Amino acid sequence: MRHIVIDVRRIGDFGIGTYIRNLIRALADVDCESRYTLIVRPGESAVPEGLGPAFSTAVYALPDWGLLHNFSFPRFLKQFSANLYHIPLNSVAWWMPKPYVLTIHDMSSLLFPARQDIRATWHQERYRRGALRASRVITVSNSTRRDIEQVLHVPADRIRTIYSAPDPAYSGALDTVHDRQVLDRYSIHYPFILYAGNIRPQKNIPRLIEAFAVLRAELDRHPDFSNLHLVIIGDEITRNPAVRRAVAQARIEPHVRFLGFVPTETLGVFYRAATVFAFPSLYEGFGLAPLEAMACGTPVVASDIPALVEAVGTAALLVSPDNVFDIARGLREILLDGNRRSQLSLAGRAQAARFQWERTAREVLAIYHETISIND
Repeated sequence: MRHIVIDVRRIGDFGIGTYIRNLIRALADVDCESRYTLIVRPGESAVPEGLGPAFSTAVYALPDWGLLHNFSFPRFLKQFSANLYHIPLNSVAWWMPKPYVLTIHDMSSLLFPARQDIRATWHQERYRRGALRASRVITVSNSTRRDIEQVLHVPADRIRTIYSAPDPAYSGALDTVHDRQVLDRYSIHYPFILYAGNIRPQKNIPRLIEAFAVLRAELDRHPDFSNLHLVIIGDEITRNPAVRRAVAQARIEPHVRFLGFVPTETLGVFYRAATVFAFPSLYEGFGLAPLEAMACGTPVVASDIPALVEAVGTAALLVSPDNVFDIARGLREILLDGNRRSQLSLAGRAQAARFQWERTAREVLAIYHETISIND
C-alpha cells in the first residue's frame, strides 16, 4: 500500500486552509488504495472528522519557519519512509526528503515582497529551491503556471495545473432566520458591499475604499442605498495601515466595517447577505473568494487580471483594478440594475459549479501515482 504524507499544518489558515481541508476530504472519498499521514500542529482541531482508517495524524510541534525548521522537519519526516510527501504551499524545508509534490497557489511573496533585506533574499532562494527540487509542481491556474515557468524556471513538463474549488460549505440554501441572527450579532442592518480575503498590498483595498467613497457620494439620497456600507473581512489589518488611512482620508469611517477573521459558517452568511462582492485585486493565483461568493448567488465585481478571468469567466463584471472610477462604475452598475444582479447571480452559481473537489482530488491523485512510479 502506498504511503503518502501531507503537511496540513496550515489547515486553519484563511485560503490555504480551504485547499487543504477540502483536498484531504476528497482524497478520502476517491482513494481506497493509499495510506495517509497528516502532519499537524499540537492541538489542531480543524482536521475533518470521518476521514477513515487510512488517515492518521502525526504531531510536529516546531514552527514552519526559521533556520532550525530546515533541518528538524526533514529529519522528522524521514521516520515515515513514505512513498511520497505533499507540501500544499511553497514552504519547503531546505533538506526536504524526496520525492515530494509541491502546490504553489500564487507567486505573491516573490512578486510583492513585504521587505527588502537579507530575510527576503533567503526566502526567495528557499522558494526557488523548493520548487526546482520538487518532482512535480501543482499550480491552481494557468496564469500562475506561466509565472512559475518564467520566474522560477521550473521545466514545463514538471508543472500541472489543477484547479481548486469553492468550499462546499458555501453551497447550502439560504437560512433566513439563522443568517439574520448572525447579522444581528454584528449589528449589520443595511445593504453592504463585501470584500473577504487577506489584507495585503496586492489586494488593492485602498482603491476599493476610494471607489466606495465615490459611490457613497453619488448614492447619498438613493432610496435603497443611502445607507450603503463596505464590509471588509480579513486578517493582518494592523500590518497594512494604508487601508485604514484610505478610510480616514475619504472621510467615510461610519460606513466601513472591519470584521477581521470570521469562521467559515459566518463567512457564508456574509457572502449570501452582501448585495455585491468586490474583489479588485492587482494579483491573484486563482480567485477562490469570488467563486465562493458566486456559489452563494452573490454578484461579483472582479479585476480583469488573467488569473481572475480564468476563475470567473464571463459570470462576473470585470473592471480595471488600477482605475478607481472603473471600480466604482462596476459596483454602481450592479447596484442600480436589478436585472443585471439577477443575471450575474445565476451565471455565478453555474460558473462556481464547474469547479468540484472530487475532480481536483482525482487529478492530484494521478500526480501522486505518476510521481511514485517514476521514483520506484
